[in-house]
Amino acid sequence: MRRNPFTEIEELLDRLSQQVEEGMAAGGLQVPGAVAVDVADTDGEYVVTADLPGYESDDIDLTLTDGTLRLEATRRDHAAFDDDRYLRRERTTKSASRRIRLPEPVDEDGVAAGFENGVLTVRLPKESSDEDTKQIDIE
Repeated sequence: MRRNPFTEIEELLDRLSQQVEEGMAAGGLQVPGAVAVDVADTDGEYVVTADLPGYESDDIDLTLTDGTLRLEATRRDHAAFDDDRYLRRERTTKSASRRIRLPEPVDEDGVAAGFENGVLTVRLPKESSDEDTKQIDIE
């Protein structure tokens, strides 16, 4: 009996399809370089929580413009050895970003952000504002 050459390909496509479906059911698929976030809508504010392991607060840039929270993080690992001393070098520059459109206006002066143990938490009180762009300091 002769083996169907497409059986393995069909099995691979079935497994891939299942992984995509599981990823969508779990809240979406992760795009490389995108930051995983949770956005909670409480009575008086939005709370955005983002995982940024390996980053420091100085590596993170947060801005709020026209109802969109923009998070960008860049980390550069400094060389501990000369380049010719490395057998393998994979930890160089790493960047991550995310834009989150908020459904309602927020009080830009009341926005607060904290960063602890690789987790960024941004609190955005609901309210309208006239200011276009607000830089957010991370404590």
